[in-house]
Amino acid sequence: MGSANSKEAPIDSTMPVISARDAYLAENGFTVAGYDDAWTPASFFCFDFAVPNTKRHRWGIMLHDLHHVASGYGTDLVGEAEISAFELRGGLKGLGLYVGSLVSMGAMMGVIIAPRRTYRAWKSAKGARSLWTQTELTYDSALEMSVGELRERIGFPLSGVATEKRKLHKNAPKDWSCSRLGALSQNAPRH
Repeated sequence: MGSANSKEAPIDSTMPVISARDAYLAENGFTVAGYDDAWTPASFFCFDFAVPNTKRHRWGIMLHDLHHVASGYGTDLVGEAEISAFELRGGLKGLGLYVGSLVSMGAMMGVIIAPRRTYRAWKSAKGARSLWTQTELTYDSALEMSVGELRERIGFPLSGVATEKRKLHKNAPKDWSCSRLGALSQNAPRH
C-alpha cells in the first residue's frame, strides 16, 4: 500500500506557498517541469500507469498539489482518498468529466480502504471551497500567499486539517528528510 515514509503534518502556516509547494514536490519526487509532461504517472492500488496530461488535467493537478500543501494530507492511498473527499465536497467546478472522475474514484476508493479517515476528511471540508471553484484566484497569486493565507482562502483552520502524519506514495524518494522542510520554512522569504 503506502510508503512507510511518514512526514510531519501539516506544513507550518507561515511558510510561503511557493516554498511549501516546492518542498511537497521534492519529498514526493515530483517536479514543476512535470506539470508540462504529455503523460503523468498514476497508480491505483498496486497498478502503475500513465494518464494523459490534458490542459484541464494540468490545471487540476497544479491546484490539487496546493490542496495537499494546505490540508497536510499525504500522497499514499489513504492520503489521496482524504484529499479526494475534500475536493469532492469542496467543489469540482471546471474540472470536466475526465478529471472529475479521477477525484470521484479517489473518494470512492477511500470509502473502501479507509472509511473513517475518508469520512473525517469529508466532514472537515464542510464550508470549504476547493481552489478549482475560486476562479478569481490565479495559480500564480496563490503561490505568493503564505500557507496560512491559502488555508484561510480554502476555509481550513490555520493549522490545516490533517490529523495524522502524512505518508507518501510508494515511489517517493526514501531519503527526503523532514529537516529539509523545516529548513525551507525557516529560510524562506516572507511575503
